[in-house]
Amino acid sequence: MAAHFPSLSYAAGHLGRGSDVVGFDTPQSRDHDWGPKATLFVAESDYSSHHERILSTMAAELPTQIDGYATHFNTPDVDGGTLAVTPTALVHHGVTVTTVKRFSHSYLGVDATDALPDHVWLRIPSQRLRTIRAGRVFADFRGELRAFCERLRWYPHHVWLYRMASAWRRVDQEEPFMARCGDVGDDLGSRLVAARQMTELMRLAFLLEREYAPYMKWFGSAFARLRLARVLGPLFHEGLVAVDWRGRESALNQAYVVLGEAHNALGVTAPVDVKLSHFHTRPYLVPHSGRFVDALEAVRPPDAVHGWPEYVGGVDQFVDSTDVLDRVERMHAIGSVFGEA
Repeated sequence: MAAHFPSLSYAAGHLGRGSDVVGFDTPQSRDHDWGPKATLFVAESDYSSHHERILSTMAAELPTQIDGYATHFNTPDVDGGTLAVTPTALVHHGVTVTTVKRFSHSYLGVDATDALPDHVWLRIPSQRLRTIRAGRVFADFRGELRAFCERLRWYPHHVWLYRMASAWRRVDQEEPFMARCGDVGDDLGSRLVAARQMTELMRLAFLLEREYAPYMKWFGSAFARLRLARVLGPLFHEGLVAVDWRGRESALNQAYVVLGEAHNALGVTAPVDVKLSHFHTRPYLVPHSGRFVDALEAVRPPDAVHGWPEYVGGVDQFVDSTDVLDRVERMHAIGSVFGEA
């Protein structure tokens, strides 16, 4: 860039798709869509005049190998391609050229170069936001890219409160089901509900630690890096291998207490008594998580979430279809329940 475009102001980074972006790639990841990559971000005024010139310059000038890895992607239109050494000028390399605004539109479906309306935050899956936060910025002579990444570092406060209230609500809705299934002899159903509750508690742990949750392939790996996982991980394992619903109840209830105490430690609401009691007159101990929902509702400015449906949460809290969450036009169409598209 210095040799061929010395007066061009740009940024360079690696953010967006890819297990390597979020730090979970292994040698197995190298079989497709993996290799030396970077995105160059230029000013909108420079894009049309420099876009193709930069790409062709990279094709002609990049070395064929970097650090022992080829820089040529063979058949990139098939699962991202695989690395292959080429003795000639590169035809397919891993450098892309865009602008911050264009990248934001294509990857997030919105222009996040300025402050986002609150309801728009709820239409962006956390897995996309995580890859922005985890991405690396190698150079930023304009300052625009780092400002963009910092703007998306975490949810606005009341959006965070709304998502936490929605997470606690999902836990609250199915608290007694695991025990009830086991009580009527439906051991498989009891196991499924226990696993479902554990998934919801893991999502809540991400919110409590202000970390975006990734999609399911890396969900457990990312959870293991949370502070709360040191205690919750063994409890969830204990619950999953328990031979009866009583053992599952014991593990889940200990996890409920841990998360309740973590909520109180945040200091964002009045303290909630972390206790377990019976579900009505039935012999099932539950934490009555609705109390955490009420506490969060009490401190959330009512005008900040005017018109939002109660307890629905962000799009990835009520949709788990990959064909929605991985398509920006669909995630925004479904997420329009929070406001105008």
